[in-house]
This record gives sequence, structure tokens and C-alpha cells, in this order.
Amino acid sequence: MLKIYTLTILSFCLIQSKAQTIADQSVRIKSISERWELADSTRRGTFLLTSYKPFYFSLGRWSSNPNRQPYSENPAYSVPAPTDYNHYEARFHISFKVKLLQKIFWGKGDLWAGYTQKAHWQIYNTGVSRPFRELNYEPELILNFPIRYKFLGFEGRTLGVAFNHQSNGRELPHSRSWNRIMFHTSMERKNWQITLRPWIRLKDTDDENPMILDYIGRGEVTVVYGRPKHQIYFVGTHPFTFGSINRGSAQLNWVFQIHGHLKGHAQMSAGYGETLIDYNHAQNTFGLGISFIDW
Repeated sequence: MLKIYTLTILSFCLIQSKAQTIADQSVRIKSISERWELADSTRRGTFLLTSYKPFYFSLGRWSSNPNRQPYSENPAYSVPAPTDYNHYEARFHISFKVKLLQKIFWGKGDLWAGYTQKAHWQIYNTGVSRPFRELNYEPELILNFPIRYKFLGFEGRTLGVAFNHQSNGRELPHSRSWNRIMFHTSMERKNWQITLRPWIRLKDTDDENPMILDYIGRGEVTVVYGRPKHQIYFVGTHPFTFGSINRGSAQLNWVFQIHGHLKGHAQMSAGYGETLIDYNHAQNTFGLGISFIDW
């Protein structure tokens, strides 16, 4: 059932990405106003599906340390026996959003629903019948406001808050989930964009990942740099505690035009929490594939 659901969403988003890129064959960084429809000239109304975060497919992804036996500080969610996962797998990442309400709260705010999904597929592992090792589902409700401020030469453009749920849809002991209240602000300057997203974790009655904040972190920064035919973006998280100085994660991406609409995507990452079940598992990875939608 999960595979059917995933393939349906993937097909729908492929159609959407083609429609959005057909007018522009180059790799292009969108303005924050364009992405979030902040001005009258960029508003397109409600219930129109648009891109949110990057959409890419890594044909090959290498991990220095596959998580063959996930564990949790809650013993009920520790896997009793290892699985012989490969160092190599495929990965895809899809993301979209839709505006539900426009010009609310004194005519300033917009309410969005967002959805992000990533999947790690052991497609090259015939020994365990090529399973999906991990699928993460991340729906959220986002309240966004346009704003103007100056910071170190950057111009702040948005300020908002979101309710975010993330889970892997699996049963015990592989189940992982958490809920967060996330705050965000985005700023830009010429070819640069920065988005800051600190969050507060909401309490769970049965905590599946008690120390997730100390590994994945309490906030995220995204830095995007765009040039014609090239885009580089960095995504980092950190716990922001002295005892966890070597935790968190860092991901570096390079999107480059190959020919026409075809764009390559190279990704390197290091640290904890590449997927939800890996929240307390450290690894280094490298992936190479194609990008459909970037920042």
C-alpha cells in the first residue's frame, strides 16, 4: 500500500515539475517572493499545487555506515537483529505545497499545507529482495507572513510558524515519529538566500526516539547560492548544546544543467538523522542523480 501511495505522489509531482520548468531550461534560483507569493504580482490564488523543497532522484547513493540494526533509547523501539543492508541504494525526495487561505489575519498572512517525502530504496540489494529501507512522510501546516527587515546586508522577506509531523509509517520496533512547532524566517541578497528554522518538539505519550533533539538538533539553516545553469545549497542542523558539539548534520548539494530540462544533482552529507530511523546513527554519504525541481 505504501508503495502504491508513493508512486502515485511521484507521478503527480513529475507532471507538476514539468509544467513549472518548461518555460525555463536553466537552473534558476527563485525569489522568496515568487516561491511564497508575497506580492500581488506573484500571487496565484488558493488550491494550486506548487513546489516546496527540492525534488530529485539519486540513482546511486553510497553510505559509509549503513544502519543495519536501528536502536532507540526506548528499548521497545530497538531492532533485535541486524539486516544485511548494502552500502549502495537509491534515494528520491519529493516536496510540494498548496495555499489553503490567502490574506488572513489583517490581510497579511497565508496558510499553506506542505508535504515532503523521502525514500531510501535498496534497489541493488538482491539478498533482501530490494526493499524500501526507509520512507519518511512529513506533512505540515504553515502560516506565513511577508515582512521587511535588514540583516548583514540581507533583506528579510518572510516570518512564520508551522505545525510539522514526521513519521516513517512502520510498526514497532521500526516505528519512528515526532511532532514539532517550527518557526521560520527567510532572507535574500542578490544570488543568495538563507532560511532559518528553529523548532520546539511536542511531547509524545510513548516516546519512540527520546534523544532525537540531541542528535538531529533543535534547528535548521538552509543556504542557497544560484548562478545561471548552477545552484549550490547547504542544509545543516545542530542541537545547539555544548555536550553535542559533534552532532547534527551537514548536507551539501550541487545542481547543474546537463542539457535542456535535464539537470544533474550531486549530494554529500555527514552526521546524524539522514532519515528518521537514523536519528541517532552517524554516517557519511554521497549520491549522484537528477534534479527535477530545486530551490
